[in-house]
Amino acid sequence: MFGFCADPDTLGNVAWMACYLTTGKHMAIYLSVGTVLLLLAITAPAALAFGFAGASAARSRVLPLSWLGRGYIAIVRGVPDIAFFLFFVIALDQFFEWIRHEVKCPDWDQPIRQGNDFVVCAEAKLPLGNAAQWVHETYGFFLAVLTFAIVFGAFAANVLYGAMRAVPRAQMETAEAYGMSPRQCYWRILVPQMWVYALPGLSNLWMVLIKATPLLFLLGVEDIVYWARELGGAKTARFTDYPHGDWRMWYFLALLVFYLLFTRASEIVLDRIMKRLTHGQATAGGEAQRKAA
Repeated sequence: MFGFCADPDTLGNVAWMACYLTTGKHMAIYLSVGTVLLLLAITAPAALAFGFAGASAARSRVLPLSWLGRGYIAIVRGVPDIAFFLFFVIALDQFFEWIRHEVKCPDWDQPIRQGNDFVVCAEAKLPLGNAAQWVHETYGFFLAVLTFAIVFGAFAANVLYGAMRAVPRAQMETAEAYGMSPRQCYWRILVPQMWVYALPGLSNLWMVLIKATPLLFLLGVEDIVYWARELGGAKTARFTDYPHGDWRMWYFLALLVFYLLFTRASEIVLDRIMKRLTHGQATAGGEAQRKAA
């Protein structure tokens, strides 16, 4: 098969395209789809955790903690996402290296900030210069996931904070009247009931998160956007066995179809979750289901 593909002059159009789409570099773009899905699988729960912590802090009766939660929500929501994505990757990288520098090089006698340069000892570099390529890629992916989680966690915090306030106060008062402690009221009454109010906002946030995954390209991760640009660009016979013109439009069209199908599948799943959550609930959705029954 590989010998057959090695001579493109002997191939028909269909066979040529089949060979072209199974080259080693095309395997990379297929694997990068897994990179995007892995990012979403890790970032979604991580952002939800950041959001839950931020929302809980914002409604705290401890004033400094409330200021921290509200400040986190306001600052991240008030700054363009791209600015935070580019800032956090650099800031987090330097922060981790600074911690390692303080631990591994306590005798360092030079300033870390030298003009516009950030200089740490060689042992503190992340990753180390002699590390394998997969280590560099994994570290870059980790920074990207953490950045996505921090940014989208602020939006999730705002949604969850609003959902917590939407739970009828009478529910909390009834729990208090039965002798529940504030902690029990929070975990047994407020948190279970808030999800039905939070899901519409979280659904929209999930869609925005899906559409934001191409930002991986700007963060240095070789995602599907990176490979679509690389593989779709014009190729000459001097550098490849499969020369072609500028095909970037077709590659990006394939990405458009991929994201449309993915978001549609997400809508179906989220709609089913919403129906299950609102079943029997005193909400507009639950009332509609009750009347339909």
